[in-house]
Amino acid sequence: MLNAIGILGLGGLAGTVALGLGSTPPDRVQGELVRMIYIHPPLAWTTYLAFAVTGLFSALYLWRQQPRHDQIAASSAEVGVVLCSLTLVTGSLWGRPTWGVWWTWDARLTTTALLLALFAGYLALRRVVPEPVTRARRGALLALVAVADIPLVHFSVKLWRTLHQQPTLLRPDPQIAGVQAWTLLLGFASLTLVYVWLTGRRARVEGLAQLAEGRALDLAVASR
Repeated sequence: MLNAIGILGLGGLAGTVALGLGSTPPDRVQGELVRMIYIHPPLAWTTYLAFAVTGLFSALYLWRQQPRHDQIAASSAEVGVVLCSLTLVTGSLWGRPTWGVWWTWDARLTTTALLLALFAGYLALRRVVPEPVTRARRGALLALVAVADIPLVHFSVKLWRTLHQQPTLLRPDPQIAGVQAWTLLLGFASLTLVYVWLTGRRARVEGLAQLAEGRALDLAVASR
């Protein structure tokens, strides 16, 4: 099942690139730069999704104390950190010719950088706490704090005056239509599938790692 999801996701991404570069027209204002829209917003969406899943399964872990929930939370956070980094990189590549700078302390950019730092801290915490239950519990608590930054990132363009453009698709009067809209939607769907595939794969590896860790601990205790 995961293999099928991965194939669909990667195939959809290839289609998004092909349509974005070959079939969609340039923008009247941004010209060819508008083609970044087919990858940058989908990356931002899957970043939100990945970290929201981490928050959800962290809450489930605190409630049910099931190791599987911790494994999914940690795996989703790892994928989310990669996606968030790519969001900032593609945003910088888009912002340089549009705004004239690679980086500015704009509200959207700053809150996104904070989101990345919080979840990078979450992953770092999991590396330094050796005891599995304590690691999972502390990580879950930090994840629930970090996930609160997601709505701040999303609504930052409305809460503050910012260089970042307003939403293009999710508004009463969408600013995109036709082949452009379909290409953008394909990008959203494809990256979502890729996220599910990567997280599923990473969760399996995390489960095996925790199983091996538990066995090593049992052997260490038995040898005393």
